Amino acid sequence: MKTWLAATLALAAAAGAQAQAADPLKAAVASDHRSVGNVARDTWRHPYETLSFFGIKPTDTVVELSPGGGWYTEILAPYLREQGQLYAADGGSARFKAKMESLPVYAKVRITSFDPAKGLLDIAPPGSADAVLTFRNVHNWMGGGTAQAVFDAAFKALKPGGVLGVEEHRLPASRTQDPKAPTGYVQEATVIKLAETAGFKLAGRSEVNANPKDTADHPEGVWTLPPTYALKDKDRAKYQAIGESDRMTLKFVKP
Repeated sequence: MKTWLAATLALAAAAGAQAQAADPLKAAVASDHRSVGNVARDTWRHPYETLSFFGIKPTDTVVELSPGGGWYTEILAPYLREQGQLYAADGGSARFKAKMESLPVYAKVRITSFDPAKGLLDIAPPGSADAVLTFRNVHNWMGGGTAQAVFDAAFKALKPGGVLGVEEHRLPASRTQDPKAPTGYVQEATVIKLAETAGFKLAGRSEVNANPKDTADHPEGVWTLPPTYALKDKDRAKYQAIGESDRMTLKFVKP
């Protein structure tokens, strides 16, 4: 019985390895260099489904705007390393730079200076990118009054036919949009207007990152929810039960 079970587990492991080899994006998501904390959030962030919706291929030149701690960089770097190119448009974070220097898997990532408040918007050579991606950053740019400039920069960096992929905390259409987005939530219509003003065409919507439990009206905005828990232990179980934010996932194309 033990021999049969061991053989079955070995076959299953082999089948899983073959599936990852046949799908390089699955292999990138399963990379063993990813931090344990980041992997734990896959259930909320859906990286495989999100990047598949955006149509990212391993041969693409991709710009990741404001990569933060490198959550998506951990996946995009190995996925694009052999055949593509990843530009990380970062604001000069020493932490992010150190992370990019920490492992060989990040050796080909090119860090470009990106600070909209200072007018640093050359995220990649003009017309060079197949895709520009941003994950939960639009509210920050709205707060700084630079959102339109960022969307314009994305348009400039993309090739004709290139994709702008946007994931952002979603404010219900029935609510009033504060231009500074202080709660971290943004209406889909606001993001679409920014993109269309820059010259993009809306190519699709996905509900892969939707969370109907999120009412988007929390005391400390989106940061009330996990993983931040801005209220610390107050009502923690309540917010843990809600989970991470309800998010729009929008795909735009440069004509």
